[in-house]
Amino acid sequence: MIQVGQKLPTANLSQLTADGMQTHDVNELFAGKKVVLFAVPGAFTPTCSEAHLPGYVVLADKLQAKGVDLIACVAVNDAFVMKAWGEAQNASELLMLGDGDASFTKALGLEKDTAGFGGLRSQRYVMIIEDGVVTTLNVEEAGEFEASKAETILAAL
Repeated sequence: MIQVGQKLPTANLSQLTADGMQTHDVNELFAGKKVVLFAVPGAFTPTCSEAHLPGYVVLADKLQAKGVDLIACVAVNDAFVMKAWGEAQNASELLMLGDGDASFTKALGLEKDTAGFGGLRSQRYVMIIEDGVVTTLNVEEAGEFEASKAETILAAL
């Protein structure tokens, strides 16, 4: 698993925009920025839709006021699903990124098997990344939702 102080692995994430499908190299996307990146096990799933993503939508301005340049949500879903989920959640201030093949999630060592509902997915986590280096990493224990909340990371900034 990636650790605080380590640089993000080389990986691509996808985003569907008004201009079409965009492929982002994470190191280029996050270069020179302070980023809050949070991951959910799946778009449109209960905790993710009712609490996790909405917390970041509501607190986006407060996170930005603390010097965060970019707030990004990633899930092992395709970019089409992430765009639809972001629109359904009014997440216009957030970058909704798809990790469709889980390559980024696996490179981080933060994957989990949810065979009962979806197969290989991401663990629930949040990290602060400064110029491509992880400075904070909060990974949830199975079934928990506290360490990766927007309120928790806001308090840590």
